[in-house]
Amino acid sequence: MLHKIQRRIFEIIELDNPGDTYSKIFKVFIITLIILNIITVIISTVEDIYQQYKTWLDNFELISVIIFTIEYILRIWSSNVASGYKHSIWGRIKFMFKPLVIIDLIAILPFYLPLFLPNLIFTRSFRLFRIFRIFKITRYSDTTKLFAQVIKSKQEEIVIAIFIGVILLVTSASLMYFAENEAQPENFPHIPAAMWWGVVTLTTVGYGDVYPITPLGRFLGAIVALIGVGIFALPTGIVASGFTEEIQKKRALGQQKKSIICPHCGRKIDE
Repeated sequence: MLHKIQRRIFEIIELDNPGDTYSKIFKVFIITLIILNIITVIISTVEDIYQQYKTWLDNFELISVIIFTIEYILRIWSSNVASGYKHSIWGRIKFMFKPLVIIDLIAILPFYLPLFLPNLIFTRSFRLFRIFRIFKITRYSDTTKLFAQVIKSKQEEIVIAIFIGVILLVTSASLMYFAENEAQPENFPHIPAAMWWGVVTLTTVGYGDVYPITPLGRFLGAIVALIGVGIFALPTGIVASGFTEEIQKKRALGQQKKSIICPHCGRKIDE
């Protein structure tokens, strides 16, 4: 009986089953609660609003933490019904280190830290980490799941693009250091400091706080700025093509599911 309850809880809160009414209700409830929490965290930073509605906001935070804590405990408790987590102790410990479960822990940890470590100097700042509850919504969002699939399928290409970007950053910062160090020792005192200029130039942000003034430095800066446009467009194109491929796969899979096989002749019958 206990095992059936455990399995049913796991199905409701962990498995993505669109046909399960209770799972759907739970999903909508948690998503709504997460969104309300993010709104609460944001408006709580407005001192006038927080002081006026302090009791309401604090009570809502308490209720939310209780719900998220119960959800976290139930996930851990019911996890050993899944394959790979069968052991009553080590299975649950292994489950606790899943990325999404760690996010669940981070969502409630800022509330409990001041209770257990009241003298910690940074304890109050930890409460701002409540904003990370927004990452809990990734568990229930098809868009974020699609994004994760894209990153996984294109991880080699993305790593190569990042590696090229790092090489260009180090090279451009080194050249700019040698070109501008004597003219601007306060802005380009060493290569690590020149990397700030390299980052804002390669990303085409260009804050304007650090810029070359020598002819050679300006020439190098112009080249780096032009190259940066192409370098940072590369991973964007990789991710965009990955999205296109994954969407096409989903559409093709959806078309296959819409077809019914005739048990007599074996032909596909459209619904």
